[in-house]
Amino acid sequence: MYNYKKCYINGQWQPVNNGQEIDVIQPSTEKVIGKITLANKIDVNLAVQAAKNAFTSFSQTSKTQRIALLERIIEVYKAKFSLMARHISDEMGAPMNLAGGAQAGSGQAHLEQALAALKNSVDEEKIGNSLLYREPVGVCALITPWNWPVNQIACKVGPAIAAGCTMVLKPSEIAPLSAYLFAQILDEAGVPPGVFNLVNGDGINVGSVLSSHKDIDMVSFTGSTRAGVAVAKAAADTVKRVSQELGGKSANIILDDVNLPKAISAGVQACMHNTGQSCNAPTRMLIPEKLYDEAVLIAAKAANAITIGDLEDKSTFIGPVISQMQFDKIQSLIQVALDEGATLVAGGLGKPEGLEQGYYVKPTVFANVHNKMTIAQEEVFGPVLVLIPYKDEAQAIEIANDSLYGLSGYVSSTNHVRALNIAKKIRTGMVHINYAWTDAAAPFGGYKQSGNGREWGEFGLEEFQEIKAIMLKS
Repeated sequence: MYNYKKCYINGQWQPVNNGQEIDVIQPSTEKVIGKITLANKIDVNLAVQAAKNAFTSFSQTSKTQRIALLERIIEVYKAKFSLMARHISDEMGAPMNLAGGAQAGSGQAHLEQALAALKNSVDEEKIGNSLLYREPVGVCALITPWNWPVNQIACKVGPAIAAGCTMVLKPSEIAPLSAYLFAQILDEAGVPPGVFNLVNGDGINVGSVLSSHKDIDMVSFTGSTRAGVAVAKAAADTVKRVSQELGGKSANIILDDVNLPKAISAGVQACMHNTGQSCNAPTRMLIPEKLYDEAVLIAAKAANAITIGDLEDKSTFIGPVISQMQFDKIQSLIQVALDEGATLVAGGLGKPEGLEQGYYVKPTVFANVHNKMTIAQEEVFGPVLVLIPYKDEAQAIEIANDSLYGLSGYVSSTNHVRALNIAKKIRTGMVHINYAWTDAAAPFGGYKQSGNGREWGEFGLEEFQEIKAIMLKS
């Protein structure tokens, strides 16, 4: 049983002021595995004040000092890597091979990229007759989600520390375990008191307070577009910087020159990875009309072959979704797709056979979908793929861009020049060609209602910096 009921403020683990205690539910068993205490405005104010006080000195630390601090954090993180993987699996249902691979691994990668970006940064730059300096933006509120918990924590905390900022982290209250361990890692690494603070809480009582707080200079938020709009509105009155990574409904354009079984099967797996709970998942597969019927059969077979269940089994590809609420949302959207006339070719309503305990969803594929259907426009955030036919490349690009979102896109082709030409026309912040994996050194972020700003690597560091120009008289 995880007993993680305190908050971390000014370098100390402190009890929450009259906070509500809630259960942490293990998605694979639906059992209580821990308890946390939700913070309130009193705790938020204490954390923000601690960060504000610490900013005076931490913002003046040298590049060398911050490099050494990040190196110590990485060293401690590596020592607790396996424990971090266990926390992630327990809190959000990732199979251990995923939790101990991409999930925990991404946290380490982002810390290392923040370190590399800091080492490569320039302290002073000449432009015209002026000098440019990059300074920390100030006290930052970091609000993170449950689907890639430590990934999103590390890609915010790492560059914030590298820039010389101080911060208050509010992780997801339904997947808070990895955040608590992350705070322990920073404490053991010797992060100065007040530089990093952790408060558990919900959006209404903590997230909104942080977003509107007069002493918060920047909010870095990852979550749903609906919640992102609320954060932006709350932050507007104090004109603070807001960086957001929000929802997605990524199109995967399959060109007619591919090895069809390979491309379709890989697309199904890419959509279902992390149980479909990734904002950049390729959930709309666009297929040439002449290859459509064959592709539908391949996709159905690939979905039916996905292993789901035992999180300790190395062959398990996907686990449960995060919660009963998420399960119910996915079931509702599957039903809407059926009601609107989509053809179910794999999966569907209910839980997989033999997995009645836990929030398990059948890997689901719909054919005969057009892009105006709800299932093609709304982010499901579950293992649900739609197959959409197209006539030619121009129509494929039009369908891909016909979305409120613009986070990621995918193109599959044996012709690199052809694929790159299409990638340039997709209105998204990222495009994966032939299922290339995300690159922790490259910028992560989107267009339109997928957010603003960029994370990861040197672009993530820049988000936490202000630029000062000092004009020199010649």
